[in-house]
Amino acid sequence: MRILKLIAALFAGLFLLGCALIVVAGCSDAQADADVIVVPGNTVSAYGTPSPRLQARLDVALALHRARRAPLIFVSGGLGKEGFDEAVVMANYLMANGVPAAAIVKDSQGVDTRATARNAAAFMQAGRLQTAIVATQYFHVPRTRLALERARVRVAGQSHARYAELRDLYSIPREVVGYVAYFLTTS
Repeated sequence: MRILKLIAALFAGLFLLGCALIVVAGCSDAQADADVIVVPGNTVSAYGTPSPRLQARLDVALALHRARRAPLIFVSGGLGKEGFDEAVVMANYLMANGVPAAAIVKDSQGVDTRATARNAAAFMQAGRLQTAIVATQYFHVPRTRLALERARVRVAGQSHARYAELRDLYSIPREVVGYVAYFLTTS
């Protein structure tokens, strides 16, 4: 019984350490110039506008684009349960905020982080682009970076969305599990 308690305590300690590492890594912005900014999709409101979480990701991409960190913004998402194409909603938001349509690449097949990375890599390879900046929530940055790197994209930098909510208490542990799964299964 003691050994089981010790194993459980060790597992809990490692899991909490993983949570802390996800937060620290995700909040450690690394500014760099790149060929493209990759923005993974997220929930769209019932009105067809970005949710506050998604808007925060897009606002980070806007700031990076305005600072001339990258000439292109790759927005990736799928058809959400709300009935809207996340990539189209994201592109519309960026255009409404002054980003030219020619600077936006829409990926409507980015149904998850792995698909976003794979699709961004294919786009970048076709255009002979080499470097990317990740723009997403702090807890999602490490897994997005890992997925892109495994898809053979050189991640030059990262910037996290300035948005936190109570749901983060669920999202952080979920990302620990997601990161480990991606690490073990993504080639």
